[in-house]
Amino acid sequence: MQNLKVNEMQGIIAKAEILIEALPYIQSFSGKTVVIKYGGNAMIDEELKHRVMNDVTLLKYIGINPILVHGGGPEINSMLDRLSIRSKFQNGLRVTDAQTMTVAQMVLAGKTNKEIVALLGQKGAQAIGICGIDGRLIECQRITTDEQGQPLDIGFVGHITRINTSVLETLTANGFIPVVAPIGVGAAGESYNINADTVAGEIAAALKAEKLMTLTDVEGVIIKNEKGEDVVVSTLNEKEINDLIARGIISGGMIPKVLGCLDTVQRGVRRAHIIDGRIPHCLLLEIFTNKGIGTMITHEPQTHQTQNP
Repeated sequence: MQNLKVNEMQGIIAKAEILIEALPYIQSFSGKTVVIKYGGNAMIDEELKHRVMNDVTLLKYIGINPILVHGGGPEINSMLDRLSIRSKFQNGLRVTDAQTMTVAQMVLAGKTNKEIVALLGQKGAQAIGICGIDGRLIECQRITTDEQGQPLDIGFVGHITRINTSVLETLTANGFIPVVAPIGVGAAGESYNINADTVAGEIAAALKAEKLMTLTDVEGVIIKNEKGEDVVVSTLNEKEINDLIARGIISGGMIPKVLGCLDTVQRGVRRAHIIDGRIPHCLLLEIFTNKGIGTMITHEPQTHQTQNP
């Protein structure tokens, strides 16, 4: 019985030490804004859903202002399939005709968004679900050219021209967690589909957020070490990113995520992170522990570090 009590006490002390380790981070981030791009498996796995919402709720209760931007591509695909509407993509973007736009808006703003708000409410948070149409939060123009300037017709897909930050600032100042669906609005009130990573980055840059955190289904940016083992790069700056892209180490879908993060830190966001949303309590591990997880993108050079996946 005595040994059991000693073991119990050691466990309690260990928990207290975790809180003490988090204290300087809580002090540093209190009152600051953290934009979270919520997507991937963390939106599908029920247990991970609850853990992410617990994390977001905790952030709000200790004085941080989280803003959650969510995707929903798989749910849009599922609904389009049920309606016998074929999904088409061009240059990595969903071709969005009027019919597809109606479905995307219905799914993202009507279903997915409200499910997230309801789940946050279960955790004790005050959350409000909005999309870019509300208060003209996200103003857009139709994308008409590709990155090379060539004509591009992909329907109602928007390029963000303005973020109305006062909408988000009003909500956070009054104790709410904004949950943002990636739907924008045009000059004539028309709706536009927008990539959720882009929305999160633009919101973070407009607010000069302390952090942009992108939840993905990978550990972060992975390279080979001198032993040929896969390791996660803890920090990257602009020069290192350009080098890894040129060498083909950062490739495919990771390129726009990394460049998007780099763009935000160049525009005033202090840190941008690509983290594995499949890890339980990934947000808390990144924000409140000395080691952190995933890959952090910074504007200035940092000490280059790697970690095993």
